[in-house]
Amino acid sequence: MKDRMYELIDILNDADYNYYTLDNPTITDQEYDKYMRELIEIEEEHPEWIEVDSPTHKVGGKIIDSFQKVNHKIPMMSLSDVFSESEVLAFGKRIEKENIHPKYVCELKIDGLSVSLLYEKGKLVRAATRGDGVTGEDITHNAKTIKTIPLKLKEPVDIEVRGEIFMNKATLEELNEVRRQNNEPLLQNCRNAAAGSIRQLDSKVAAKRKLDVFMYHLPNPLDYGLHTHQEALDYIKKLGFKTNPNNRLVNSIEEALEFIEEKASTRDSLPYDIDGIVIKVNDISQQQQLGFTAKYPRWATAYKFPAVEVLTRLNDIIFTVGRTGQITPNAVLDPVIVAGSTISRATLHNEDYVKEKDLKIGDIVSIRKAGDVIPEVVEAKKERRTGKEKDFEMISTCPMCNTLLVKREGQVDYFCPNENCPARNVEQLIHFVSRNAMNIDGIGDRIMEDFYNFGFIRSVIDIYYLKEHKKELIRLEGYGEKSVSNLLDAIEESKKNSLERLIFALGIKHVGEKTAKILAAKFKELEALAEASTEELVLIPDIGEVIAEAVYNYFHDEGNLKVIKELKELGINFTYLGQEVKIDEDFSSKTFVLTGALEFYTRDEASLLIENLGGKTSDSVSKKTSVVIVGKNPGSKYEKAKALGIEIWTEEEFKNKVDK
Repeated sequence: MKDRMYELIDILNDADYNYYTLDNPTITDQEYDKYMRELIEIEEEHPEWIEVDSPTHKVGGKIIDSFQKVNHKIPMMSLSDVFSESEVLAFGKRIEKENIHPKYVCELKIDGLSVSLLYEKGKLVRAATRGDGVTGEDITHNAKTIKTIPLKLKEPVDIEVRGEIFMNKATLEELNEVRRQNNEPLLQNCRNAAAGSIRQLDSKVAAKRKLDVFMYHLPNPLDYGLHTHQEALDYIKKLGFKTNPNNRLVNSIEEALEFIEEKASTRDSLPYDIDGIVIKVNDISQQQQLGFTAKYPRWATAYKFPAVEVLTRLNDIIFTVGRTGQITPNAVLDPVIVAGSTISRATLHNEDYVKEKDLKIGDIVSIRKAGDVIPEVVEAKKERRTGKEKDFEMISTCPMCNTLLVKREGQVDYFCPNENCPARNVEQLIHFVSRNAMNIDGIGDRIMEDFYNFGFIRSVIDIYYLKEHKKELIRLEGYGEKSVSNLLDAIEESKKNSLERLIFALGIKHVGEKTAKILAAKFKELEALAEASTEELVLIPDIGEVIAEAVYNYFHDEGNLKVIKELKELGINFTYLGQEVKIDEDFSSKTFVLTGALEFYTRDEASLLIENLGGKTSDSVSKKTSVVIVGKNPGSKYEKAKALGIEIWTEEEFKNKVDK
């Protein structure tokens, strides 16, 4: 019977691959159902035999309590965006300035949710969202229900592959028809529907949503003997993944523009949504030569299609106080769907912006999303004015503290000069929840300002009592039960963060991310750091007198100690959970640049080793560079290092120093 189970698994997985990935059915629906029923019966009788690659996992049924955070071994970086032909050409020229004349792979930018799939010996062990690029969420239970995600590959390899989970337009229509009949709220667009589906705790819900996936990236192709992005795509397809057939290898940036024009004209005829075209340098060695900025790869960019405009009414203009005291007018709009999202607010930037567009309260205005993301008011439809519209008037006093506003010479913005204005607290609150601090998803700058202005959050402690206002939050325009629940879950999850995030979040003067990590790794517990003397602090490498004094003063302020005590009572983790920083004289306080193809490590692994030994890395060679580590085919950074007389290590030398 066990042999029959394995036979059925192979039959059904092969049928799924042929039907969903190759669009070439090999058995009838009746046969498939018969085999599936037989397999389910065997697994019910012998649950101890169930394999991780069994197609019964695609039916759904697993329910989890919450989404667990996972760290990406290789960060999932986002792409820079361009919005015009001239910006695409500028991208190509920047590459040519590096004496590189590449071929490019052009890909459709699927409007969905990024996913990382991890396989061991050819079997799926984990699926994760991109998150902040370093830390994502484990969505394995839902990813297994997607027919085009293989549970077992064609080869027993250890591999990570990345792609985009999405929903087809026809699927959205089918789901909405059922929801319409059941008097349920309609799903607004394919992207939101896909993201919402993949974040269901019950995998049966995701299974019913009929999600799909295209895989498009192998983060470490050289490990598999692949030297171009096109080769990587072919290899991914060979393993059994679904790739997009619309990709094209082109010989120049001008040909990439032709591809953009062609796909823009046929965009609406596709069975799924796309919001742009991704352009990637094909040759991996050229990618490595170009490297990365702090946020983006220099060898790829995403062209975003122009936004669609819609009309709505400007009901009011209200004012908010920013983190620096800056006053911003905001449009209050009749809710309207733009590119699939409901928009009811849009920034109007400043007084000059409103006057230049001659906006009046009561106007019919056109709205679009800049880059398909940020809502903006394009213009007033003056021909539709009735005479009842009201002129815009800039306020003269702060809406928070009533202080007379000032306008700095040569600037367009008004500011509240009151340093004790309550709105100034927003800056610290935004920093506390930011991605590199406590990393609380769902509270961006604008939402934090709203919550502050509404009175829900006035201190960091209030963040953790936000759950007491759940009913009030749900009733706010633009906030639904699901989004509020997700936000409250993220707040609870932040309590588990490692100590360095909390230290950085506290906003101690002169303490950045790196310093926070050094302090956390040294003292292990927040209480130990709080008791440290300036003499003890200044002995730590990279902690000078200025930082030592700032840290000491922070932990000897009664107000700060009160906050820390309350955070402790709320269950915030005060312990360092990361790797220990081992200060090494070969690395401490030195700046390293990596160039060329590394054999023993990935770039990210090498960078982490350097950081954990007290050093730091940079993308570019300068007089401040201490050491350049050279792999195969190092390129211009190696030549510049020689010209500047900078110390150069081979990868073998680097490995020996790490292993000593």
